[in-house]
Amino acid sequence: MDNKNKKLIEKFGWAFLGVIGGIAALVGYMIKNAGKFKHSLLGSHKSKDFALSLIVLVAGVIKAHGKVMKSELTYVKDFFILNFGKDSASEAILVLRELLKQEIPLIKVTKQISQNTSYPAKLQLLHFLFGVSNADGQIDEKELDILQLLATNLDIDIRDYESIKSMFLNDVNSAYKVLDVDVYASVEDIKKAFRRMAIKYHPDKVSHLGEDFQFSAKNKFQKLIDAYEKIKKEKGF
Repeated sequence: MDNKNKKLIEKFGWAFLGVIGGIAALVGYMIKNAGKFKHSLLGSHKSKDFALSLIVLVAGVIKAHGKVMKSELTYVKDFFILNFGKDSASEAILVLRELLKQEIPLIKVTKQISQNTSYPAKLQLLHFLFGVSNADGQIDEKELDILQLLATNLDIDIRDYESIKSMFLNDVNSAYKVLDVDVYASVEDIKKAFRRMAIKYHPDKVSHLGEDFQFSAKNKFQKLIDAYEKIKKEKGF
């Protein structure tokens, strides 16, 4: 594609749909031009909008830490196979590979997502991004810096950020951090904290995204339950 056509596509998408629209239009054009764009992953349905947001942010995170790891691509592909099927998973990876060739205005993208996404869906996005970063079994400091920056620009409360982070980084107090409760809290306060977080992380909170993302939401909810069960065992109640 020549530079003139590329700029027109970028300009058209950003004018009507913001920076994500520009990216979607550009990538969609490129893949259609290659004769590979078949399954309409970049649609208008909420779950597809959410899927595109995921892919754009994943590309931004991967580019920001400067390396593309096979484990990360496999994690993304497995996620989309589970939630959308093999055809859409292949398309998601194709879109991701194209995005990795582009310059992504990550802060602008994140702020646009924040303006057009419900808070529970933002938490689901962050959970997924932590999963991608942890695909190789560890999350380094540079990745944590990027994830915290994204969380800030998604307007995610720092306590919710710490809760989700603790689902992936295990230390002696991780379970308490997941529940957003002090390690010396009373049993009653721990139970209250669990009920509060259970409401916040319940899969029904992202039901508007469609059934495609329910498995991922249930996975996050299960980590909350696991943390609570661990505390119950430690405290003996």
